[in-house]
Amino acid sequence: MQKTTPASSPDAYVAALDGWRRACVGELRAEVRAASAMEEVVKWRHLVYLANGPVLLIRAEEARVLFGFWRGQQLRAIEPGLKPGGKYEMATLELREGMTVDPATVRLLTRKAVALNRTLGDPTLAAKRS
Repeated sequence: MQKTTPASSPDAYVAALDGWRRACVGELRAEVRAASAMEEVVKWRHLVYLANGPVLLIRAEEARVLFGFWRGQQLRAIEPGLKPGGKYEMATLELREGMTVDPATVRLLTRKAVALNRTLGDPTLAAKRS
């Protein structure tokens, strides 16, 4: 994927990838979309899923794919590999070539993240109120 030109759509984002990154992003995307109805957009040069604010992201980089959640620190009991960092209680799972995530875990993380936004509101707005 070219770093200088953002993808025009989620489909274009995936189509611009190759090899293991395309497969990894495609699999994550399919499970996320099957788990919950969310708006899927390209924002900040990666896939972002919205339901009452940002819920999760999928970002393909040169040597890894990041699967991150805005309130991911609250999801670490489900997936201990989520590494805390950034604002909004963010936590991210780093995937490299040859690594996988159980599809049931992807769906559970997605459903729980959507439920957190439903209960607690938009994490970006909640952070501004703090």
